[in-house]
Amino acid sequence: MVEKVDRRVRKTKAQLRAGLARLMQKKSIKEITVKELVDEVDINRSTFYLHYSDIYQMLESIENELMDEIAQVIEEHPLDLVQNGSSYPMIEHIFTILDNNKDICIALLGKNGDMAFVSRIEKLIADTVLHRLSIRLPKDNRDIEYAYAFCLNGCVGMIKTWLSSENQESTQHMAELTHKLIDNTTHMYLEQALR
Repeated sequence: MVEKVDRRVRKTKAQLRAGLARLMQKKSIKEITVKELVDEVDINRSTFYLHYSDIYQMLESIENELMDEIAQVIEEHPLDLVQNGSSYPMIEHIFTILDNNKDICIALLGKNGDMAFVSRIEKLIADTVLHRLSIRLPKDNRDIEYAYAFCLNGCVGMIKTWLSSENQESTQHMAELTHKLIDNTTHMYLEQALR
């Protein structure tokens, strides 16, 4: 009986999430009402309130789940640049998460998206990657922050383009491309910075 309830709850939450993603592609989260969302997915308001207190709490819950998934990937794939470890497995896993959550990621990264969420992901990655890069550089070298920002913003732009593409390349292809671009940029930069 518990599994049946869990399956029903998962299905309802998935419907709400898909509906929210569709609505966010048309309008800002501030303009979306609970009534509009439940009409979009054809469920009762009371069912919505069983799971969430309001639209903002629902969005926060979805964002936290995505953040937890990405944080877990980063934790599972330690990126030790000092010992030339490869970031490819981590990047591929992140692309898989984005692909599995394509509808809501398109909404979050789109014109009506939540830039605070994008900033949270950027900070999570920066705290991991930037820290490891800075270990190899003189303490007074701030240029690494600019090089990192260049890579990170390029990646966000590439992800947006990839997610909204009709003929989407595989997660493996995108991970390889991202890895090559970041690897070439950081190695070139580090070579120059350490001269």
